[in-house]
Parts: sequence; C-alpha cells; structure tokens
Amino acid sequence: MERSLGKRSFRTAFLALVITALVAPHSARAEEGMWTFDHLPVAAMQSAYHFTPTPEWIEHVIQSSARLAEGCSASFVSGDGLVMTNHHCANSCLAALSDKQHDYFRNGFYTKSLAEERQCPGMELDRLDSISDVSSQVDAQTKGKTAKAYSTALQEIESRLTKDCLQGDAAHWRCDMVSLYHGGQTALYRYRRYQDVRIVMAPEQGIAFFGGDPDNFNYPRYDIDLSMLRVYENGKPVHTPYLQFDINGPRENELVFTSGNPGRTERGLPAAALAFQRDVINPTVIALLSVREGMLWQYARESAEHEKQAEDELFSTQNSLKSYSGTQSALRTSDIVARRAKEDAALQKWIDADPARKQEFGTPFAMVDKAIAVQRELFARNVGLHMALDGLAGKAMMLVNGAAERQKPDAKRNAGYHDAQLGEIEAALAAKTPVYPELETTSLALGLTTLRQILGADDPLVREALGNDSPDTLAARLVRETKLADPAVRLALWKGGDAAIHASSDPMIAFARRLHPTLTALRDRMRDEVSAPLHQAEGAIARARFAQAKAEGRLDALYPDATFSPRLSYGTVRGWTQDGKNIPAFTDFAGMYRHATGSAPFQLPQRWLDAKSRLDLSTHLDFVSTNDIVGGNSGSPVLNREGHAVGLIFDGNLPSLAGDLYYNITSNRAVSTDTSAIIAALRVVYDEQALAEELINGHR
Repeated sequence: MERSLGKRSFRTAFLALVITALVAPHSARAEEGMWTFDHLPVAAMQSAYHFTPTPEWIEHVIQSSARLAEGCSASFVSGDGLVMTNHHCANSCLAALSDKQHDYFRNGFYTKSLAEERQCPGMELDRLDSISDVSSQVDAQTKGKTAKAYSTALQEIESRLTKDCLQGDAAHWRCDMVSLYHGGQTALYRYRRYQDVRIVMAPEQGIAFFGGDPDNFNYPRYDIDLSMLRVYENGKPVHTPYLQFDINGPRENELVFTSGNPGRTERGLPAAALAFQRDVINPTVIALLSVREGMLWQYARESAEHEKQAEDELFSTQNSLKSYSGTQSALRTSDIVARRAKEDAALQKWIDADPARKQEFGTPFAMVDKAIAVQRELFARNVGLHMALDGLAGKAMMLVNGAAERQKPDAKRNAGYHDAQLGEIEAALAAKTPVYPELETTSLALGLTTLRQILGADDPLVREALGNDSPDTLAARLVRETKLADPAVRLALWKGGDAAIHASSDPMIAFARRLHPTLTALRDRMRDEVSAPLHQAEGAIARARFAQAKAEGRLDALYPDATFSPRLSYGTVRGWTQDGKNIPAFTDFAGMYRHATGSAPFQLPQRWLDAKSRLDLSTHLDFVSTNDIVGGNSGSPVLNREGHAVGLIFDGNLPSLAGDLYYNITSNRAVSTDTSAIIAALRVVYDEQALAEELINGHR
C-alpha cells in the first residue's frame, strides 16, 4: 500500500525554521546553496523574489521528486508512475537491454503500450518520505569516544536507527543515516523504495549527447538528454503525486527551482583535506581515468560489437575525467586552499582564546592533520586494491565481505552491511546485467596491472593477488572459469552465507578470499584512523564556526555540503559574460541544425534531419540558470513558482565544475533541456503522441 508523506514532519520543520544542530563554516549568498527541505531559506527567497513556498508547495515537490540509487535524480511527471530523468542516467539500462539485433543506447528505445515497457536490470528508485533529526542520539552514543571506540559506536547507533526506521519492511523502505555539516548534525532519511523500474522511451544517443565530449560541460548546448521511465508495483504502474508539465518552458530572468540530489561538495572542508585532494587524490584519479579511457577507446575500435559493449562505460569515464579535471583546475588556479588555511588558523585562534571554548572544541585541525597523514600512508594500497576488484571481481568481494559481515551481530557490522541495507546488495547481485567476457577480461587485466604498477611486483599484496601469473593471464583465467556472470549463482552464494563462500571452488571467489584479509585490515584502519577522527574533527569545526558566528552577530542562513540526499536550490534563468562575450540563456532548434556538421559527434540522427521542415525552429531547446548544482543533480527537474516542471537538468558549464569547492553566481550555470523542446520532440520527431499527452494531462 502506498504511504503518503508524513505532513507533520515537514510542515512543523517548515513553520519552525529551526536548525536543531550546528552548521557549516560559511554563510550563503543570494542563490547559493543546496538546501535540505526541512531548512529552506524562505526569508532570502521572499526578500529577493517576493516568493514564500507554502508547506503544501514544499510537500508536493518532495513527493514528486525521486532519486535513482545508482547516482542520479528524477521526478514523477504523471499520476501513473511516469518518471523523467536524463538519458545518461538510463545508459546502463539501455546497454543492458540491448542485444545483437537492437542497440537501444545508440538508436533509442520507443514504446506504444505498457506491455512494451521493459524492466531495467538492477535499477532502484527512491522517493523521500521523512527526515528525522537524530543528532542527540548519535552524540549520546559517541560522547567521549575516539578512534575505534568512536567508529564502533557509530556502527551501533546506525544499526539501531536504520533497523527501527525500516519497521521490518526492507522491501518497501530504505533508511539512510546522513551526516550533515561535517558531523555537526545527523539526520535519518527514510525513502519509499521501488525496484520495478521500466524504460518507456529514450531518444538516440546522437541527440541526447549531441556534440559529444567536445561540448560536454560547455555552452551553448543542443541536447535532449532525456529518458522516460515508469515505476511499477505488483505488476501495475504506481500512482503518486507528480509535477505538472509546463509545455511552454521558462522565461528569461524567471525564478526557478531545482529539486535533486547533489552528490558531494567540499565547501566546508579544512585546508589540509583540500590540499590532499589537490596534491594526491585528484592527480591519481585523473591519471587512472585517462588510462581507462584509452583502454576503452582502443577496445571500442576493434569491432562494432566492442564499440557497443564499451560505449556506456566510455561515456561515464570521459564524463568523470572531465569533471575531476575541472575540479583540479579550480584547486590549482584559485587561492581556495590558502584562503581556507587562513580561515582555519583564525578559528583555532578564536577557540584557544577562551578556556571554555578550548575545552568544548579542542584542537580539531591537529586531528585533521593526523588523520590526513594516515590517509596519505594508506592511499596507494587502497587505490591499488580497489582497482584490482573490478567488475565480477568486485561482486565476488561483495559476496565474501557480505558473508563475513553477516556473521557478526548487526550492531557490530560495518556501514553498508546492516540488515537495513542488505536488500540493496541483494538487488545488485540479482540484476540481470549482461557480462561481456572480453571487456570483463580487459578491464580486470588493467586493474591488476595498475595494482602491480602502484605497489611494485615484490609487494606482498601483489604477490597474493597475482601469484606467478601475469595480470593478463590471471584475468583471462578468472573470467573464463567463473560462474559469477550468472545472477542465480551469485544469489545462491549470497543466501548460502559464510559456509557457501568457504565451500565455493569458483576461482573468482577464491581470488576475493585471498584478498579479503588485506581489504579488511585496510578498511578497519581507514575507518578507525581516518574516517572516524575526520568525522569528529570536522563536526567540532562546524560547531565552533557556528558558535563564533553567533557570538559575533553574523549568523546568516547556512546550508550543509551535499551528501546525495534531497536538496532544493533556487536561481534565475539567465546567461553570463565570458571573455567579454555575452552568452545567451537559451538555445533553439535552429541553432542545433547550424551546429550540426554531419560528422560525429556533431551528426544529428536521421529522424531529426527528416523532421526539420516540420519543427518550429525558434522553439527553445536548452537553457542555463543560476541554480547551484553539482554531480548527482543529473535528471533533476527545474520548477517554476507554481511547482510545474519547466526543464530537466543535465549538465553544468565549465565554471560550474568548481562548484564542489565554491559557488560563483557570475559564471556558474546549470544547463537544462527546455520542456517545450521535449514536447516538440515527442510530437513531431518521434510520433510519441500518447506519451506527450500523458505529460500534458498527467495521466495515460
């Protein structure tokens, strides 16, 4: 039975507008911020735009918004379970459903009836149900504890809170304990989970990603990065609140909102953590992604079949590479680390100036420095080991680790393996995602080679992983002889537990068993000597900054860093000035046809060439707005004051890549597809009249 969102929790939070815990180390400027729904900046909205969202408006937006568990945002756009998100958020589904006769990723997927809609393997959609502040319970459980005792206490309280939250029904509910304000506040997010998600329509990759990697994170853009899904329960479409579709799209300078799930920002991190990202993490990740991109590019060139197998992974790798590179450029070229270091030093000086403050907050920056030193020591081994656990090897380790964790009482398990979270793991293992042996072998060989390159051939972990084999030989044998490509085999091992894992002769399981002790020891050190002290220190920093701001009378509205949990941002539709040139807010179909060259990646699909004479070429296609977004917002709806959908977020511009670190209203822009373009495409290009009418009318 469908359970409606608890009105009391959101309305009470909205009317009270109270931050019950402590907040991040910066104050927001107009239009900056990814706000939790129980703490929206209504005073700032009213002051700047004469708009105050009502409790009913907020609740409707929440109930109509959704999150794809694999890392995207989405929204319900009809009362019959129709969901709108990006094409690239359904790439894995399209690739999994493709076969030798159909390339749905490249050529699109189209339906005329419910019977033709096909389930996406392993896809889960979650809709927010409630938010509870559990800070006092977490603080009571962890008070006075450090290192391993602290992380153990966190595991215990997470186990209890998430289990109570599920109320014995993990099939229909998901509960996440979310750390906000770097540990200054802890919230429990409860979601209604749906695991029967079916693809309804997706256009060709050629229009969804028109312009390819050269246009990615650039603007002007000319894409319809769209996929339509439908959520089912008990074999029938679900009936939920939904966003009314505005067929006219937004106007320039109009106030708009984005309801989505930004993945991660680091606007409140101390300088030492930012410097570690700049000097160690980002360069390593960029190098590894570059090598992987080259491998996939070469693999795709070997045959048409290889190209089809690799296209989704290549797209994802290139997108990640550009994103990391943009963030790294911002860290290298701006003074963000130096400025943060001065802020950190000033705060510690303020803490030290008063014995009571020193007693309460201590020396958190020294704790950060110590934890980062351990992280630096473990980094290469951590990266190398996880590179070796690619694809089926990763699933094997999930099985081995899951069996070991489930031997423990729930309260003693590591995060990710509590009873409340096991349903998600089982769904991933059961997903009928195709495995391509040649690509699997090539990817695993690259991961094993990377492990050896990072740690050296004589390292005990490398010897444990490879034995006397080369990476190519071992990868070929493991993939050839394993049975883990079969979901039924994976599920049997999962349900058989520790006994089944230890009795298994599957070579991939044996490989994971060999590496598991090293993985466990590394994970435990990272948890106890890095994650736990960083969590404590950053929470103390957040509380100290709040106390300082309050004491100095400059306590403005503050928002937490992004955590892939539901947030609302607001802004206006407008362009910007770049290198002395005005970049307009909108593009149109006419510009798209001018942008086309006839050669990839600027080659339009044949349907679009055929439809040119029938389209109104002045129709707005894409637009930019000042909404504060980052990765994870892909698929977020853009809403107007009435709460109607006027756009679909699919990208940001190049300056927005620094959005993980800071927001700059003069140049940061979110890029969206206009709803008027979506309707025109469905009606004129794809002859999807029923789908267009469902969007307009709200029902099939």
